[in-house]
Amino acid sequence: MFLPMNEKQFGFWKMRRSGMSNVSIANQQGITRQGVSQAIRFMDEKIESSLREMAHANRIQVEKIDVERGVLFGRSIPFQTRAYIFVSEKHGMQVWYEHDGDCKACDEFTQCIEFIWDFASELGIKIEKTADPTKMAEELLIKIRESVK
Repeated sequence: MFLPMNEKQFGFWKMRRSGMSNVSIANQQGITRQGVSQAIRFMDEKIESSLREMAHANRIQVEKIDVERGVLFGRSIPFQTRAYIFVSEKHGMQVWYEHDGDCKACDEFTQCIEFIWDFASELGIKIEKTADPTKMAEELLIKIRESVK
């Protein structure tokens, strides 16, 4: 399912994810609190549906979904490892698998660091910037797991 990243409803969802209340969003946007609530509820349904579809497509068994943060926690059936699906404003939907690898030899090294840093920023989570994307990802995932409702 396509997530409408440029739509107003997605903007409201992002504002809520950053910690704004529905009342604050409504005041800032000049609309009713009920309008904001309705738009966010609609986006929550779209995001949950998209996360579930992505999990199904990647054969990930769903363990937990945090719709407000845009994160799915699961387990990859074919790879037998933890898997995560993220909704990122900048990077779209991303599927990540826990694995042991040689990050410095990987062609995706810079992109991984950029995604981890950007996603932590989108969630308002402070992580230590290191040259090791594995350590940054582990720190981010621990902090996300701790904050899941």
